[in-house]
Amino acid sequence: MSDTDIDEIEKTQDGMAMDAASDMPSMDGDDDDSDKRILNQDEIDSLLGFDDSMGADSDNSGVMALINSAMVNYERLPMLDIVFDRLVRLMSTTLRNLTSDNVEVSLDQVSTVRFGDYMNSIPLPAMLSVFKAEEWDNQGLMVTDSALIYSIVDVLLGGRKGTPAIRIEGRPYTTIETKLVERMVQVTLSDLSSAFDPLSPVSFTLDRMETNPRFAAITQANNACVLARLRVDMGDRGGRIETIIPYATLEPIRELLLQMFMGEKFGRDSIWENHLTQELHQTEVQLQAVLGEQVMSLDELLNWRIGTQILFNTRPEDELELRCGNVPMFRGPVGQKQGNIAVQVDQYIQKSEEDD
Repeated sequence: MSDTDIDEIEKTQDGMAMDAASDMPSMDGDDDDSDKRILNQDEIDSLLGFDDSMGADSDNSGVMALINSAMVNYERLPMLDIVFDRLVRLMSTTLRNLTSDNVEVSLDQVSTVRFGDYMNSIPLPAMLSVFKAEEWDNQGLMVTDSALIYSIVDVLLGGRKGTPAIRIEGRPYTTIETKLVERMVQVTLSDLSSAFDPLSPVSFTLDRMETNPRFAAITQANNACVLARLRVDMGDRGGRIETIIPYATLEPIRELLLQMFMGEKFGRDSIWENHLTQELHQTEVQLQAVLGEQVMSLDELLNWRIGTQILFNTRPEDELELRCGNVPMFRGPVGQKQGNIAVQVDQYIQKSEEDD
């Protein structure tokens, strides 16, 4: 084949490749430009959940909603609703005695939040009270907003009724204001302890008072917490007090908080308890009287024959041990009654720690 024929074949192949390329649909064709749509910045922010125009109290959307969905439904603790309802009733009476005024306390909601998200959402100025649960060996946080602080100070210092408290923003709280609010917080913590008493006895004690959220960190920012928002109204005055308790603090009584209940019985059913007690008293158990024990080798045991005698060291005046299963229960002397061997229960054998 000559060089001229080879050049003609290459030109023919190049022409066929160009025709095939022209018949294929273009990947960057202009026909698809009309179907494409580019998101603007507002739509991207809404998709990612960073839409500032929706406000701080609105629910997140988009990707942030998916991230936070597991936290919202972290764990339902039904018993906490009754505990905080009981706290509302106790606080209504206690704050009336403290302020000598008509005080109404209401529970807004009990929700689950991340600790870091809540600390970033606290409206300042506010007073943060760090308290400790002595029996649970952990901490919690109680936040009092400025409106309630000035209302309590105004009421306790003899302010007129029917006039709203005067707020002076932009200055730190004075020692008198701090002490008055500390008195109210101590009373509230005492009521919170009483609210938990039917479930599990616990003592909440005030640890310190802070005004900067950075100094009131009681757990890691990503940890889940239970948030209870309470509203305190004293006529035309009032404010909010919020209690946040980490799930780690409630861990010792988690099983009790998961129980379902009716009323304020906190899961206790006296009818079932009485029925169970009666049935237990009628239960039959087997007691074994150990007449004697002997330790021997396996070789001696294999040499036993019919008529083999075994000598025990038990004497007639020795006390025998009564066992229920493998647990020693009683001890007493052996005797005879109506032709049968009998054992008189003389003492109860205490269970030692080594048996556990």
